Amino acid sequence: MQTMFLFRKVTMKRDFLRTLVLGFSLLAGLGMQAHAEDEAPDAMIKRLSVDVLDSIKADKTMRSGDLTKVVALVDAKILPNLDFQRMTASAVGPAWRQATPEQQKRLQDEFKILLVRTYAGALGQVSDQTIAMKPLRASPDDKEVIVRSEVKGSGDPIQLDYRLAKTPGQGTGWKIYNINVLGVWLVENYKSQFSAEINAKGLDGLITSLAERNKANAKKS
Repeated sequence: MQTMFLFRKVTMKRDFLRTLVLGFSLLAGLGMQAHAEDEAPDAMIKRLSVDVLDSIKADKTMRSGDLTKVVALVDAKILPNLDFQRMTASAVGPAWRQATPEQQKRLQDEFKILLVRTYAGALGQVSDQTIAMKPLRASPDDKEVIVRSEVKGSGDPIQLDYRLAKTPGQGTGWKIYNINVLGVWLVENYKSQFSAEINAKGLDGLITSLAERNKANAKKS
């Protein structure tokens, strides 16, 4: 096809890919209940990040990129605590409002598969990394915050930040809707790519391109 999606035109440094995998994987820990409903978002991220890092380091199949296990982990732990609809809607942009419920579902499903398959293979690179939290700049009444951190290991520290929103209702806590690695927010990174595809081929074209890329990635795994 004339446009084999703009993903091929986007090159990522090895550290960017590895750290984004790490950040995405750390979200798995958010399936655990917070010790207290009023736990600060940065304290929650730090506590759960350490737990998940230890789990990944101790799990050989996870480190080797066992896709079946990674997908199961995402379904069970990540999605319930990730505002994935908001992520997908933001990445798709204005066209999301014109999408049918079926198109929205397909977009979310294919976007999830894309992220999981893209980064699963790099899980094996998780070794001696640790998380260092930066001071949280927020007031107790804030409904949206940015939690900033650094991944430390071999080489220079790597920026890894999270955007979180307080969900309404009791006991729902915070949900992550964007991740920043080395100064690049994940949603904005995909938004420019998705926009070009939508302008060229429409929403169905974007869905088809995502599905084709996911099939191609599946054959490589």
